[in-house]
Parts: sequence; structure tokens; C-alpha cells
Amino acid sequence: MSGVQVRRPLVYLGVGCVLALLSLLVPGSAGGFGTGAVVAADPEPASTGAAPPLTPAPRCTGTRDSLRPTGPLPAPGAFPAGGAMAAIVARGRLVAGVDQGKYLAGYRNPATGDLQGADIDLVRQIASALFGDPAKVQFVVLDIADRAAAIERGQVDVVVDQFTVTCARQRTVEFSTAYMTAAQRILVPVSVNVREVDDLAGQRVCTSRGSTTEDVLRALPLHLDVVTLPGIPDCVVALQQGRVAAVSSDDVILAGLAAQDPQTRVVGRALDQARYGVGMSPRAPDLVRFVNAVLERARADGSLAASQQRWYGSLDPAPRPAPARYRD
Repeated sequence: MSGVQVRRPLVYLGVGCVLALLSLLVPGSAGGFGTGAVVAADPEPASTGAAPPLTPAPRCTGTRDSLRPTGPLPAPGAFPAGGAMAAIVARGRLVAGVDQGKYLAGYRNPATGDLQGADIDLVRQIASALFGDPAKVQFVVLDIADRAAAIERGQVDVVVDQFTVTCARQRTVEFSTAYMTAAQRILVPVSVNVREVDDLAGQRVCTSRGSTTEDVLRALPLHLDVVTLPGIPDCVVALQQGRVAAVSSDDVILAGLAAQDPQTRVVGRALDQARYGVGMSPRAPDLVRFVNAVLERARADGSLAASQQRWYGSLDPAPRPAPARYRD
């Protein structure tokens, strides 16, 4: 079973009118996962005086490693009752948060309408390990800034969307071991004389809102005018329109963009390194260990390396599967 939910801000006004009308007709409703029901928010409690002081979040000093698999992968469908995998199998599909606008990683094939790419390959491997059928996936298309929130809300089981493992994200997201390492670089028009990010001092550089690349760009001593948009494809449109001088993201993302637009090229040194992991809920440690077992098998049988070579073989060097690191 396969499906796609697209979450893009195309018809806010129309949807807002419909929801307003429904709020008048339906005083309240509730529903389970996937019902589409609108659940009324709890009313605010009465004020009891001054608000208690906020406890600051602990300072991030580094990322933690993932959870070790408990053993070999079980047969598809053979999972203990009460666990996350059994619940997914009972539902009949894996719900995966992905992107549909990252060429080579997660994108819609215009000829077939299907989602494909390196991240989609990995989602289908997880579904195959759960069901014995790689097609039993419901894809939910997310903006980059919404990935962690979708996990927190229980909207998705996994996020496979070039999701960089960071200390800040690990406060709310449990990641698998890294399945790929990428380097942050820049995309510029072939017509400009830009070789390094230093050539862009004081100019406008675009990246995706909520991404780790934004922090890296702002920390550079170049007084860059950092512009953030919902996704990297939006930044490319801004580049094509001359509204920004460059786009910055991971090299595997930029490689797909340069392949689609021969008037652009990837240049510059690596500004940062990113480790991509599968994002999941901290409340489902058994699912995290299961996904890590899927990755262990994919590393061992060569299927993970084959997928990355298939999609990113044009990069020099092409990315390779990252080694597993565990904290237990």
C-alpha cells in the first residue's frame, strides 16, 4: 500500500475558511492516527500569578551515539506484541516523512509519479524488513523545518530526509546510526567568478529554514546576508531570479540541483560535515534498534553502498556508508 500526503502552503485561505466553518458546526471531535479529525486544544488554565521561571535547556556539547540492535533481524511480521514494530504491522503500513523536491535523494519521477532516490530506497528497505513488502509505505512530504515536530506529534514513524544528527535535535528525536556523511558546500551560477565562500563576503546566501547549514553560514566571519526559505528548491528559484548570490547545503543535495540546472555548479571547500540518520521518537527505542539492525544488514550485504553509488556516483568522491557507532 502506498500513498503520499503533501504538506505545502498552497491554499491557506481556502482551508482556513473551511476550518472556520467546521468549527461552527462541530463543537469538538477526536480521532486516532490518520483519521484526519480536528482535535480541539485544551483551554488555558486560569492565571495563578507570576509564571514560574523557565529552566534553560542543557548546553549542547556533542552528539550521542545510537542504540545497538538487540540481535539479528526477525522475520517480517514476527514482532513482540506491544512494541512499535507490532503496532506498525497491525496498521498495515510504515508512515515515513520524506522530501519530494531533492533530486537524487527524495523526488517525484515526472514520468511515473513515484517517489524515488537514495532516501526512498532506505525507506523501502525498512518497510521490507517490517512487512516483507517494500511497497507498504505511506509517504508524508515534510518541509525541512517540520521534521522534528512531525516525529513529536506522532504524525510519522520515521523521517528519512537527509536528517542531520545534532545535539539540539537529539533533545526530541532519537536517531539511528548515520547511514551517510555529507559535506556542506555552495552552489553558484557558472557565469560568476566564485570559487570559495570567501568570494561571497557581504552577499546574500540562501539555505533552508531550520537546517544546520544556516548556523554554519551565520558563524562565518564574512558578514553574509543569510536568507532562509522553506526548502533548498525555493533557494534555487531565488538564485535563478538573481535574488541571492549562492545557495548552501550538503554536497549530495547540491549535486542533484546542478544535474537539473547546467547553469549552476558546486564549488568551494567543505564548510561542515553532516551525518544523516533516520529520525524516530525517543518513546520507541525498540524501533530505533530495529532500524539499526536494518542498516547493519544493508552495510553488510552492500545494498546501502550500491544505492549511494547509484544516486551520487557523479560526486568526487561519492559518499560511502558511515560506520555504525553505539552508546550501549
